[in-house]
Amino acid sequence: AAYRDHLPREPVDLSVLTDRELDVLRAVGRGSNNREAAAELFVSEATLKTHLARVLTKLQLRDRSAAIVFAHDHHLV
Repeated sequence: AAYRDHLPREPVDLSVLTDRELDVLRAVGRGSNNREAAAELFVSEATLKTHLARVLTKLQLRDRSAAIVFAHDHHLV
């Protein structure tokens, strides 16, 4: 479907993510905004944004929406 065109084509190895990056991906996947996710993970919003940017880069995802779809598709939430 067209809404999945932004997802990477080849299988993804989640081991490329740190434990903290996985925590961030799970929080975003649950629908937490940056402030909520940062509070949940006891980090600043700036740190949260840095982790999220790394997640997007490592998983070749376009944006936060793609990360949410990815988290659900890979049963992280």
